[in-house]
Amino acid sequence: MNRDPIRLDKLIGAVGLAVLTARSSDTSLAQGTNDLPVVSTSALINLIEGACSAALVDELEFGESLITEKLVIESERSISVGEELHGSARIIEAGESYFIFEAEITCREKRIATAQVQRRLVDRLSYLARIAAERLI
Repeated sequence: MNRDPIRLDKLIGAVGLAVLTARSSDTSLAQGTNDLPVVSTSALINLIEGACSAALVDELEFGESLITEKLVIESERSISVGEELHGSARIIEAGESYFIFEAEITCREKRIATAQVQRRLVDRLSYLARIAAERLI
């Protein structure tokens, strides 16, 4: 998984987009985190991670995948069921095996949340084999 430094520099600024129409199963109430029927933080995180993946979808080689190592999210407002949320993520830093993104979620052109995400590049089979081995220990 050695990356060409020149190619990495060209990835800075790449943007990925993702969309979610909020369903009742996306709420904090349905997920059991509280008793409010608003879009849960975990649903926002999933949307952000989807946007991050979309930013690199054409760059990953066969067998490569990304895992989130660190995510800091700041929610600014709550959203109810039925609303369409738009997530975007932009690469602000890239290394041989990691990417850092700035992300934003909007709804009706209003900012809902912002985040900074660090994702690591992994070999899919090696990563899954390690997880399986840890389970046996």
